[in-house]
Amino acid sequence: MAMLPPPAPHDVPVLPAVRHQRSRKRTWMFMLAIGMVAWIGGLLGALLGNQVGNWLDRPPSKPSSQPVDIAEARDGFDGRLDVLSVTEYLSPSVVTISADMGGGVGIGTGMIITDDGEILTNSHVVNGASAIRVRLTGETEPRDVTLLAEDVGNDLALLRMAGDGFAPVTFADPSSVRLGDEVVAIGAALGLDGDPSVTLGIVSALDRSVGQQNVFLDGLIQTDAAISSGNSGGPLVNAAGEVVGVNTAVARDNSIVTATNVSFAISVDEALPIIDALRSEARGIAREEAYLGVGLEDRRDGGQGVIVTTVEAGTPAETVGLEIGDLIVSVDGSATTGSAALIAAIRDKQPGDSVTVAVVRDSEPVELDVALTSRPDN
Repeated sequence: MAMLPPPAPHDVPVLPAVRHQRSRKRTWMFMLAIGMVAWIGGLLGALLGNQVGNWLDRPPSKPSSQPVDIAEARDGFDGRLDVLSVTEYLSPSVVTISADMGGGVGIGTGMIITDDGEILTNSHVVNGASAIRVRLTGETEPRDVTLLAEDVGNDLALLRMAGDGFAPVTFADPSSVRLGDEVVAIGAALGLDGDPSVTLGIVSALDRSVGQQNVFLDGLIQTDAAISSGNSGGPLVNAAGEVVGVNTAVARDNSIVTATNVSFAISVDEALPIIDALRSEARGIAREEAYLGVGLEDRRDGGQGVIVTTVEAGTPAETVGLEIGDLIVSVDGSATTGSAALIAAIRDKQPGDSVTVAVVRDSEPVELDVALTSRPDN
């Protein structure tokens, strides 16, 4: 087999030289890549290390079957809105309420407000109950409680359980509550087994008025934190674990449809004076409410004002000449948006106070100065 002659010198390929240059370039790029990987790895390692440290530093949540240590749950709380921390902070102060209602048992929520066992809840949770029991978070056996006093019109009630050394809630400064604040609702939603449910939301609106089932409430906080049956009477709290409201109602339209993202809580501003009044009533000191003496009907077109449907004999309304068919549009200059707002405005007054009631009668404006009296059933 014939052998091919070696290539002439000028035919020698230049590839080795090119490869050598590429080898240098690749080596440089390889080293650069290694350096970048090492830098990124160091950065990620530092961040991950810090996060792991935070996780390790965070106290673990307690199993719901174990009693909560009050001092431990509240130790070191720093006021940030951390749902776990807020929940552990409030858990010793929240109770699940069972109320015997003849044909069944009603479930609600309450909050401990004194270290000797006073509990605040909604009146509609315990009204008419033959027996009331509460269960503290982490406990399995319920405790008997006594109904001290209730205010059906303002939907608040005061209970007491035996013992002392309980962990009371802290109420927020009413002026600190702002639109958009993040809040947490705690309560026995739907009466589910176990410890109370926790939901997160914001303050959606302030100073709402709501009327339902002959109860007219004003000064309410609206929130989108999910509140369901069983949450009633539980706390709505801010980032510091302070109570800003008492969870009370869920908005409904004209049917049975419930809007769980439109819920209401009695503001701390409204609740605190009522708590004092309930304590006075529990000591046998009768509370008096101001009284006008009219029946009311909201306008069907949704406009301002409320229609007078009845005028009771011998009442301030009859004395000043209020008439059936009058449209009450304001009290002391504050617009009357509906019957709930009017009832709340009168209820906030004291017997003996005088108010100016502006009405529209036969399309003509009329102003009447009314001296309020005590409600007859007082």
